[in-house]
Amino acid sequence: MEVLLVGAVACMAALILSAWLMTFARWFPIDGIDGKFLVDYKTMIRAHVDYALMALFNLGFYGVGIELPVLACWCVAIGGFANPTIFTIAAFDPDFWNKTKWKVFSAASFVITTIGFGGVGIALLRHAL
Repeated sequence: MEVLLVGAVACMAALILSAWLMTFARWFPIDGIDGKFLVDYKTMIRAHVDYALMALFNLGFYGVGIELPVLACWCVAIGGFANPTIFTIAAFDPDFWNKTKWKVFSAASFVITTIGFGGVGIALLRHAL
């Protein structure tokens, strides 16, 4: 279950890095780079919020106090970082949503995350019943 802590820390690091990136993009615009480097500021905000939520899920699942399936914990940690990363990449690539490799990455990320959250959910229900 400690992998959930690693996942939380990774998400928190990405959260802080994305905050600094967005701050510098707004406060210190550089002619010729801004609008070409970080092309979609709103999508970067989505990534930022998603990293925060996934860090909280990792910490919450770790702190629930019951033994959770190892595979589910790994899937939550990996998927919890990969899902916001989809938005991060999309914020830099204006043609992101039309590229097959990113569609495959997105689908794999969603499947991994679904397995993780489903496994944790089942474990929580079994414990409650």
